[in-house]
Amino acid sequence: MSIDATGPNADQIEFWNGDAGESWARNQQVVDAMMTPLSSAAVSGSGAGSEDRILDIGCGCGSTTINLAELGARVTGIDVSGPMLAIARQRAEVLKLDTDFILADALTYSFDSEYSLLFSRFGVMFFADPIAAFRNLAGGLNQNGRLCFLCWRPARENTWISVPMAATSTHLPPSEPPDPRAPGPFAFADKDYIKEILDSAGYKGIEINPVDETLTIGDSDDIDQALLFYERIGPLSRVIAELQESVRATVRDAVREAVAPHMTENGLSLDGACWLVHATR
Repeated sequence: MSIDATGPNADQIEFWNGDAGESWARNQQVVDAMMTPLSSAAVSGSGAGSEDRILDIGCGCGSTTINLAELGARVTGIDVSGPMLAIARQRAEVLKLDTDFILADALTYSFDSEYSLLFSRFGVMFFADPIAAFRNLAGGLNQNGRLCFLCWRPARENTWISVPMAATSTHLPPSEPPDPRAPGPFAFADKDYIKEILDSAGYKGIEINPVDETLTIGDSDDIDQALLFYERIGPLSRVIAELQESVRATVRDAVREAVAPHMTENGLSLDGACWLVHATR
């Protein structure tokens, strides 16, 4: 499966079909295990049931698509990542669930008004034009349709990333602070910004509530499992990949020292802080 890296989200399409998408696909089981508490909170909080026809936006390797389909709902997953969507298809086929998948950009894809629920777990923060994206997605909702998505609160509240990133930052050259609203994991950290987007896109009944869960990386007291996770997945992996090898060793040691106090016999245990967002058409 492939998709052309064109349109407003061309950079994201290229990114998620390159090394990053391949790495997420290879490490799907580790990511799923870490995200389990948040996936459960999002699926439960969505109120999804067997009567629903659901679009899972940015479904990745399909874990939440499967979770929703196991409730008896009919679920379509959409994502720009060919490598990740291939894993999602394989998993759903094995389980013989009522699912299908679309390799496309939800910002520009032409939807029919067939869905009762637009759902996403961390799949909506990467749009180059979020207002246009949510307007387009609204076209996929039926008359009584609703929206539910989970997104990260500020990085400083998410110790799973702030602890290792703080350890890394002292070894990096000075740089300009990134645009906090640029497409990326923490683009929706500000709940007022979320409300502004959804208001502008025509949604009503907007509710934004905090969700806090303990996240576990790895399944034992082997700290190297956690270090491999950070090198392969997420924001820190991008930083590490751009470093010279001589600096990488220093960064690895700094991250090891920073996360060591948070190791348990079941893995690295740190905080995940999110917003659970609800709205109606």
